[in-house]
Amino acid sequence: MAALKIVLTVLFVIVCLIVSVIVLLQEGKSAGLSSTISGVGETFWSKNKSRTLEGKLEKSTKWLVVAFFVLALILDIM
Repeated sequence: MAALKIVLTVLFVIVCLIVSVIVLLQEGKSAGLSSTISGVGETFWSKNKSRTLEGKLEKSTKWLVVAFFVLALILDIM
């Protein structure tokens, strides 16, 4: 049981570091807001955003945050 807790703690720290780096790599949302207000929001890039690097960073952020919370709950229960 102690070995499992150590492994989960190490995995938790790795996920924390990766989430921090990915969040820092993402662009700010203020640029997207101004382009939406001016009417340029529906361009080719916004329709295919999931294929861009920014879209992949957002998707990976969501999954890593879910993993963060699951690991935090498991470690709290242990």
